Amino acid sequence: MRKWNNKVLLGVTLLSAMLAASACSGGSPAGDPGKGGDSSAGPKKVVFWHAMGGANQKVVEQLAADFNASQNKIQVEAIYQGTYDDLLSKLKTTMDTKDGPTLVQVYEIGSRFMIDSKAITPMQKFIDMDKYDLSQLEPNITGYYTFGGKLNSMPFNTSNPILYYNKDIFKAAGLDPEKPPKTFEELQQMADKITKSGKAVGANFAIYGWFMEQLFSSQGAEYVNNGNGRNALATESLVNSEAGVKTLTWWKNLVDTKAANNLGRKTDDSKKAFSAGQVGMILESTASLKGLVDNAQGKFEVGTGFLPKPSGAKEGGVIVGGASLWIMNNRPDDEQKAAWDFVKFLTSPKEQAYWHINTGYFPITKKAYEEQSVKDNLKKFPQFQTAVDQLHQTKLNTATQGAVMGVFPEARQIVEGAIEEALNNKKSPKDALDGAAKDISAKLQQYNKTVKP
Repeated sequence: MRKWNNKVLLGVTLLSAMLAASACSGGSPAGDPGKGGDSSAGPKKVVFWHAMGGANQKVVEQLAADFNASQNKIQVEAIYQGTYDDLLSKLKTTMDTKDGPTLVQVYEIGSRFMIDSKAITPMQKFIDMDKYDLSQLEPNITGYYTFGGKLNSMPFNTSNPILYYNKDIFKAAGLDPEKPPKTFEELQQMADKITKSGKAVGANFAIYGWFMEQLFSSQGAEYVNNGNGRNALATESLVNSEAGVKTLTWWKNLVDTKAANNLGRKTDDSKKAFSAGQVGMILESTASLKGLVDNAQGKFEVGTGFLPKPSGAKEGGVIVGGASLWIMNNRPDDEQKAAWDFVKFLTSPKEQAYWHINTGYFPITKKAYEEQSVKDNLKKFPQFQTAVDQLHQTKLNTATQGAVMGVFPEARQIVEGAIEEALNNKKSPKDALDGAAKDISAKLQQYNKTVKP
């Protein structure tokens, strides 16, 4: 029998330790990557890509830190990836590799692409597996992300647009500060009165395609064919339909009569003009409420109202904006399950209350409104009740669920270009929207050819 000296024994021991460490860290190519790893490997790492910058980035990072501290089996690493567009571009380059995230935040208009990519595991799989009660979530929020009765992603940051108005300017113009306009016609009259008072310009709407989409929904009108792209892939834009022409004609008339001004595409410019008391009314996201109220402190009182609609319009409502969370299917099963555990943590009433208060986005969980912190916040910012009521009064249908199409980011840019053409008197509202519809429809048909059944 061969005798081993101490040096050889030491070498064997070290080699065994190195091989064991390699296996624990995933260094061994052997085994099924889709199966759960050895519990001795330490916490399961979940890489979470998001697009929340500024103050919201700190809130996301705090949520991840709180989850990590709440248990020792999963470690979430939240990584900021720039704007929504930047993030989606980076994601596309990693979909066929192992370099991407486990969990990713994608804006609502990226939903059709995410489904068509076949790169995701529908959230419904984990919901069914865990018998997770979806009724605890806001139906008008989950409605956007539900396709064919299946929830593909979990809503995360959710907003909708409301009308903000300056109550002091309303009073100075002889208007009732407790009665914001409800219709296109009322808004036109009130804006005209404010401008003629000389106190401010009546209104300003940033040239933002999201507003056009919302003004369609407020009329109960669909934005693309095939049930807003929900019954089948959208093949045609409806932006030049009666609802679109009526909306853009009204918008242009506001500017032509100086009841409103045109400050371009940047919503920040619109918000700055409102905060400076230069315009009486603006459309803006509910997520901007806290900032707008804080900026007006000591200068004027901010009022809020529902999104206006044409007189006699069909019953409509608002579409949720923002983004949702998607689990990528090229990650191991146990890693995907770990991401789901983090998603469940984020949807709890306590975490939703924290998210809402610190960002201004809607809680997606009904019971979050029962948290004392949310009740206190509503007392401090009573204007947010308008946003809550507007969401709850919206009846879910294909118009208010929102359009879905694989070329939505490009479509939004095309619509903004059409709005500019009309407001700058380069084309009539109908001609501008006819051109936009033609361009979007061509892009839709081109995109649909790339979608694998």
